[in-house]
Amino acid sequence: MAIRTTRRITRRDFAGLAGGFLISSQAVAQTGAPEILTRAIPGSGERIPAVGLGTAYVFDENNEATRSKADAIVQALVKNGGRLIDTASSYGDAESVLGEVTATGGWRDKLFIATKLESPNSQELKRSLARLKTASVDLLQLHNVRSMQQSLERFREWKKQAVCRYVGITSTSLRDYPAVEAVLEREKPDFVQIDYSLDNRGAEKSILPLAAEVRAGVLTALPYGNGRLFRAVHGKELPDWARVFANSWGQFFLKYLLGDPRVTAVIPGTGDPGHMADNAGAMRGPLPDPDQRRRMIEFVEAL
Repeated sequence: MAIRTTRRITRRDFAGLAGGFLISSQAVAQTGAPEILTRAIPGSGERIPAVGLGTAYVFDENNEATRSKADAIVQALVKNGGRLIDTASSYGDAESVLGEVTATGGWRDKLFIATKLESPNSQELKRSLARLKTASVDLLQLHNVRSMQQSLERFREWKKQAVCRYVGITSTSLRDYPAVEAVLEREKPDFVQIDYSLDNRGAEKSILPLAAEVRAGVLTALPYGNGRLFRAVHGKELPDWARVFANSWGQFFLKYLLGDPRVTAVIPGTGDPGHMADNAGAMRGPLPDPDQRRRMIEFVEAL
């Protein structure tokens, strides 16, 4: 049965490597927890925790309720060993919410902040930095690449000016993959962010191999298939064979992606601190090996 949905689904809607893969580790000082999975950014060697946080849809409105929720989620991210938070100038008030939470909580030095601009526009950049309450970000991305001719020249100038440490491109549209490939090959950014999930594996055919070739880090947007995967397993128990590497459906879906060493980090969005902690759990324990990953594909395709 094909996995389909007509609306955005989250876990809340239904409530209720090893062999052959390198697992790098880092002690989590805040909790004394065991080792977590980190991945090296190919262009620099800097290691970042392999599970982060996406802010689309969940930090949209700048009000007290959203800020309180965001604060709890950021705390859960950091407490469980994470650092990476991805946002965008076009995500409603997400940059403002994140900026206020990080400034109030003193989180900035503990985080790897990535944001996106719709174009190489200085005013848009100034607005994003003001909203984020920071003089610089860790990763600045050109959002939704659609043209093969798009350039990162202005982004590189900002990098030289220390406005950002890394530059990248993004897309979540299959029809724009040819443009992404062209820009990725020509511009060789530090990162590419692409839609990739267990039921949406198109990036494996072209984007991931090319990213490895040009030494670009890979961030995976929509790692739960925009909610389709949770809808598909609603009411189902995690299979016994998967329990050797996953403790929940969320970890099952994330670990499929992390089982590919070309993936630098996954960035699932969540509005629940408990889910953030569970997502971060995908950084611990074994990853599925190639045979297990093939079994995961077969399992999902049979739903």
